[in-house]
Amino acid sequence: MKIPFLGHRQESPGVPDPEGIADLLSECELLRSQASQDGVQLDDSAASLEALDQLLPRWRDDEEVLHWLGNDAGLYLGTVIVRTVPGATWEIWPSGQPVVRLASGREFDVVASGHEWATSGVPELSQLYGEVAEV
Repeated sequence: MKIPFLGHRQESPGVPDPEGIADLLSECELLRSQASQDGVQLDDSAASLEALDQLLPRWRDDEEVLHWLGNDAGLYLGTVIVRTVPGATWEIWPSGQPVVRLASGREFDVVASGHEWATSGVPELSQLYGEVAEV
């Protein structure tokens, strides 16, 4: 006996909405709040990455904030790349890790880069952007 309202569950989630993913990953609420407190406007431009590189790293004293800010910094770097580098898109690895894929097929784990920046300031976000934008 078939019960129509139970239906058949899809085994694959289908095609993701690239714009929806990009909007979700671009929120970076903690980073935007921290930057705003320091007078930095995050407008998804390469220049805003340079401004972030100049912030005093007050967050390094708080391990929890450091972790979340590292995530946000990586997602923001990815957002700037996706919005300004032709052919760059977000890709979600099977592990759930968001990465940026360039038109060439090369992928960048921007979240790992964001954590490195939040922890030590090196490499700078603007430097990473410059390397990716040149490829």
